[in-house]
Amino acid sequence: MNTTAAREKIGFIGLGLMGHGIAKNIVDKGYSLTFLGRKNRKPAEDLLGRGAAEASTSRDVAAASDIVFICVTGSREVEAIIRGPGGLKEGLKKGAVVVDCSTSDPVSTIALAAELKALGIDYVDAPLSRTPKEAWEGTLDAMVGAPDAIFARLKPVLETWAGRIVHIGDTGDGHRMKLLNNFISLGYAAIYSEALALAQKVGISPPRFDSVIRNGRMDCGFYQTFMRWTLDGDRDAHKFSIANAFKDLTYLESMAGAAGIANPLGNATKNSFAGAFATGPAEQFVPMLATHIGKVNGVDLMPTKDGKKQTI
Repeated sequence: MNTTAAREKIGFIGLGLMGHGIAKNIVDKGYSLTFLGRKNRKPAEDLLGRGAAEASTSRDVAAASDIVFICVTGSREVEAIIRGPGGLKEGLKKGAVVVDCSTSDPVSTIALAAELKALGIDYVDAPLSRTPKEAWEGTLDAMVGAPDAIFARLKPVLETWAGRIVHIGDTGDGHRMKLLNNFISLGYAAIYSEALALAQKVGISPPRFDSVIRNGRMDCGFYQTFMRWTLDGDRDAHKFSIANAFKDLTYLESMAGAAGIANPLGNATKNSFAGAFATGPAEQFVPMLATHIGKVNGVDLMPTKDGKKQTI
């Protein structure tokens, strides 16, 4: 860490599955960190034990920080954190930087950037790829939308929690690229789910299906974590919620509409997740889409673990 970077005071809002690991790495690697507490006290207590400070409002986080990271569900939550009562706008100082690590709507991102620029504050996007495991290990992927000078300022902090950092372009480009990335990954999930349901319907079990795909040209890291639910009943292998997947695909649809491009495959993928989102419980993850697609087609893809049928 260089001496200039060491003087940066970091704020953090959003200690969820990804955010807790990111914040942990920032403070462990020598930065002063102030975070916003939440009802789930486990992440807060962990960070306090590592030397971080807790604030009770977003405004207080902003007042204590030069750079504030936000890692929440999406644009509606980000807008409330920035604009709401006791929000970041009330505490940010001129020259501060706000970094949105959420998967957000680029239209909202650009509007927030213009709003904060008028106050002398930079707003950039650095959405994430990979899983909570990599967040904890400090090896996430980050796709960053920021002006060159701001990217150079942020990079030492990003390097505390990201193993692969790609500077995509200016503000908004990170969120645009993240939606494209998720379109591809969630498109895979929809194809895998439909293929597994069809395979089961014609008498080919998931293990037999997997014996052909695994280690072949169609294999990939996403496939491997996706299949651990159907094959092994491992609900934690790929902890990205169906609710967030559906949200991201609606953002993709909005981006495509604004760009004037037809996206029939994006819409088909969104509709696959829409059914699972509407009918399933809140705590369900992307690999469980296969179980839902199987159910609507009259086949049982609910996995068994330790001899017991699992539930979603």
